[in-house]
Amino acid sequence: MRNTRTVPARPFPARPVPLFALAVTTAGSLLLGPNAGAAEPRPPVHREAALDQQVARAPLGAAQRALTAAGAGAEAALGDDGRGYPRRQVLSADPVNPGDKSIKLGLTPYHGLAPKLNALQALGDRVSVEVVGRSAGGHRLYLVTVTAPETARQARSQARMRELIERTPALAAKSAEIKRSYKAPVFVNNNIHGDEWEGTDASLELIQRLATAQDARTRDLLAHSRLYFNVTANPDGRIAGTRANANGFDMNRDFVTASQPEVRAMRQIMVGKQPTVMLDLHGYVNGTLIEPTTPPHGENYEYDLFLKNSYANALGMEAAVNGLGYTPRKDGVEPAQIPFRDLDEGWDDWPPIFTPQYAAFHGTVAAHTVEIPMEVNGSLYDTLPVTELRRRSAINVDVAGAALRATLDFVRTKRASLVADQIEVFRRGAAGAAQVPVSPATVPGVPGIGPEDVYTTTFPRAYVIPAPGTTAAARLVDHLLANDVRVTRAAHAFRLGGRTYAKGSYVVDMHQPKRGLANVLLADGRDISDKVSAMYDISGWSLGRLWGAPVRTLPRLPYGGVLRPVRAASPVAYVAPRGDLRLRLDDPNEVAALNSLLRDGVRARRAADGSAIVPGSARRQAGEAARRYGVAFHATRLTGTAPLHRTRVAAAVTAGELFALREMNFEVTPVSTDVLNAGFDWSSVDALFVSVGLEYGDLTAPARTALDSFLTGHGLVGRGLTGAELGTAAGLLAVKPVEGNGDANGVVRVRNSGSLLMSGAPDHGFVYAPVWFTDLGPKVRVEQAYGTGNPLVSGHWRASQDGSGGPGDAAGRASVVSGPRAVLFGTEPLFRDHPKGEFAQVGRALFSMAQASGTR
Repeated sequence: MRNTRTVPARPFPARPVPLFALAVTTAGSLLLGPNAGAAEPRPPVHREAALDQQVARAPLGAAQRALTAAGAGAEAALGDDGRGYPRRQVLSADPVNPGDKSIKLGLTPYHGLAPKLNALQALGDRVSVEVVGRSAGGHRLYLVTVTAPETARQARSQARMRELIERTPALAAKSAEIKRSYKAPVFVNNNIHGDEWEGTDASLELIQRLATAQDARTRDLLAHSRLYFNVTANPDGRIAGTRANANGFDMNRDFVTASQPEVRAMRQIMVGKQPTVMLDLHGYVNGTLIEPTTPPHGENYEYDLFLKNSYANALGMEAAVNGLGYTPRKDGVEPAQIPFRDLDEGWDDWPPIFTPQYAAFHGTVAAHTVEIPMEVNGSLYDTLPVTELRRRSAINVDVAGAALRATLDFVRTKRASLVADQIEVFRRGAAGAAQVPVSPATVPGVPGIGPEDVYTTTFPRAYVIPAPGTTAAARLVDHLLANDVRVTRAAHAFRLGGRTYAKGSYVVDMHQPKRGLANVLLADGRDISDKVSAMYDISGWSLGRLWGAPVRTLPRLPYGGVLRPVRAASPVAYVAPRGDLRLRLDDPNEVAALNSLLRDGVRARRAADGSAIVPGSARRQAGEAARRYGVAFHATRLTGTAPLHRTRVAAAVTAGELFALREMNFEVTPVSTDVLNAGFDWSSVDALFVSVGLEYGDLTAPARTALDSFLTGHGLVGRGLTGAELGTAAGLLAVKPVEGNGDANGVVRVRNSGSLLMSGAPDHGFVYAPVWFTDLGPKVRVEQAYGTGNPLVSGHWRASQDGSGGPGDAAGRASVVSGPRAVLFGTEPLFRDHPKGEFAQVGRALFSMAQASGTR
């Protein structure tokens, strides 16, 4: 679900609204049943920040599973291995868990899935089940395929046609075989938010019906399509009744980064199956909300094709949901709504962090978030009678089922045009064709299209990543390849646009089928602050600016056959054969490598520029770290200054920050106000990092005394208003933190001091409710400042309604400050494990603050 808040109407005429004047509502106001009246309407939303404001306590094992090969089995499992359908397997049973939160709602608990899926496979020859990975909590992820039986030869033919559609779309458009016999792939994603349960059960009911139905429509559907059901995308959350997975991540915000194994599994489903249509089943908005969305629309889509099909399917789902006969008076269920038609703004498809918006870049031409109506999670789960919860859940299963059935009818009747439109998406990309702006002429049949809906971009001819030997470049290239973006490598040096690029530079030719996704990941993005009053979630995310690898555009490709396709980035690991070793600490992998060495007892020292000096006697250990983390140790004559030690961190931070700290191999103990008040052993840690959940004024006197004592010999790393206020309340740093517009987010220009903390830091940062610092005391050092003028490069940042808190107020102000016992960040250097190029700033700060007093 997307939590609601008021936003002003956009400065364009409102779309035609049905007579029932739909608004986004929740069922939470229906306290006891259908006679309580209609749900109280709430206005549209801009973003859901709840998880980004909660202190994280995720177990270390969940992070370790996400950071290793967990979930990597998805790629192998989804490969074309020559098998036909069905692909049966007997799933072993999971231990019965009476605490599974699904049980109270009368729904299928996670431990009930394997037996149910075994039974569904046994019903006939249409249902197959594959395990496509494991969750952060270690639970199996099930993909169910429903289709008419296929021989191995027929399955190989389908794979060949799917590859032809993406790789040579101009030929695919002319293929009579594809028109006649290609099975349109359909992807149904369920339960990505763990406490929005019912899509799973609706899909299971539908799979059971499809497994045995003998009517002509079902036979026709299964003969001409493959239906893929991700039964539960978030088993951890389904069991625990939480929105997030075991790492505390909202996975419907993770598709740009794909930090979580569940998201990597979903990504591989979309890459490997190439769905034409997809549904992502959520809850809870009453009446049922069915995308397409309000502006702003993602500028990298072929949005004319996307809107045409998504709107048509939405109409069918709306009719099916309303046709169930539920009413506000009798059942507490409002009529369905389509944001594009019924709302002005607040429910956008701008960032591809959401599953349907990400799917669009893999050729999905009709993709929808569907928010089923009756709220059963949150406080209502604990306060409503079980009978009422089950009544609501039954309605939700019914509504989700209606949306599913309508979508399958849409696919059955529109298969040929859906496939043709997917081919056209890829053809435009491969040909470098211009996008087609939406208008009543280009998308007939969709009401209310106006200038506010027109979002297109200018694609560069190519991108170049000119730092082939760096960890950051290798990470970025491998991430592009994992997203099915084609990358090439220069076989020798070349010169273009007045610059010379070294041999090995990576080039992304933007004449490729998935150019939209390539541009999403590499472009700077756009400042859309003037387009709408507020955004639903992040609106700036450039990996080219935030991942630490330089990215430039090229006016054309180099001549002479210099480029060679790559399947993986070239190895970066290197250890100089002799002498002492220097490890730069500009990248999270370098920090992780150093922490692994320190934990193994290697005696490293810090150089004046912030890098680490490792003695030549530790060359073997350095070699192991270089291979594991993909980093380079170069020879040096520097001896370093202060010794570096193993750093153990007490952290009151968000889930994304906790995960990033563990990614850098810091030993982290989650803390909070309650943990400190209960008594905390400060001797077990070396530094404190605070961004949420620890308020100095809420500490008991003994807890405050213990914290003050710890901070006399160690230091604080603080982020945001909470971290800064703790620093000032504890007397660590004389500054005044100023909070900007809390709705702001995006990529910003920054100026770094070049100090030990900021040496090698990128000249861009990320903000999410930005903070800056004024009234600096005599011992305060400005480590980083916001750029002058308008520092926002891409995203959404306006002044607040009183005129304050905008980017103009932040311009030139300190964004990171330090003193002898504290480093405070006003930016978001670890946000959702995303801005990788900024991680090392926090790593260096923690090393410094672990020894803030100069003793150990």
